[in-house]
Amino acid sequence: MKNTLVFGASLKPDRYSNMVTKRLVGKGIATQAFGLQVGVIHGVEIKTNLDDIQNIHTITLYLSPKRQAKYYNDIINLHPVRVIFNPGTENPAFYEMLSKQGIEVVIACTLVLLATDQY
Repeated sequence: MKNTLVFGASLKPDRYSNMVTKRLVGKGIATQAFGLQVGVIHGVEIKTNLDDIQNIHTITLYLSPKRQAKYYNDIINLHPVRVIFNPGTENPAFYEMLSKQGIEVVIACTLVLLATDQY
């Protein structure tokens, strides 16, 4: 199963990161969450420290390009197979960094990928 990290998880139910966390869990996909605020979304604990996160297949990104820069090395060091850039997170400079590390870059909406069984 594709162990997924929701990067930029929010406790606010109207945020897409919150919705996707619920959808991933509902589909039986092992899910972890990283965000600025500790809490729980549909049984998934939001962590504010990346030290305890490992064995990630997919990172689905919910941070604006401006806020991503702080986490470039952290994301690369998690060694994901792929990073999904959801609408609003597009960042060509980061695509290049990830590609050079052999990490697949996917520019798509995770909610759509899940709804259409393309995840």
